[in-house]
Amino acid sequence: MKKLLAFAILIAFACTSSVQKADQNTAAVTLDQMLMEKSIYDFKINDIDGNPVDFSQFKGQKLLLVNVASKCGYTPQYADLQKLHEEYGDKVTILGFPANNFGGQEPGTNEDIKQFCSANYGVTFQMFDKVSVKGADKHPLYRWLSDKDLNGWNDKEPTWNFCKYLIDENGELKKFFGSSVNPMDDEIINLVNS
Repeated sequence: MKKLLAFAILIAFACTSSVQKADQNTAAVTLDQMLMEKSIYDFKINDIDGNPVDFSQFKGQKLLLVNVASKCGYTPQYADLQKLHEEYGDKVTILGFPANNFGGQEPGTNEDIKQFCSANYGVTFQMFDKVSVKGADKHPLYRWLSDKDLNGWNDKEPTWNFCKYLIDENGELKKFFGSSVNPMDDEIINLVNS
């Protein structure tokens, strides 16, 4: 009788374990499917003042997303990003994402960053909450930008501050530019004007 009871418990445990594994696999597939179906317009991210920004408001616009930092050799690109915003703002929307992933070059708070950008470069383009753009704590937006299974083709994540991602009017990622490519580079201007 004890053997029969032990056998029944073993079978019940095995069945429960199989059901749990099946549920976990279903959950994993569902999560993967949700991520693959996500578009740039599904994101909601706080701006530098803590106000939520729904990316669906950017439908029909070209976007240039840039991971920025205040203490970097590329920091003067803020001036060119502002110039691009002023001269081509009717054709492309600049989105700046402060990040402290490279050399600790963005150590400040959102308020520090906002004040620095305003005082030194007169930044008026859209700035966001400080995020992580690589590593285990990578923001979901940057996961989308740097995972070809999510964006369709690109696996490049930022290699330093001031990397740029160009999104077209249909929400498709079109181009990745490294840090050394200036925001006013002919290739960016030509894509903005196309």
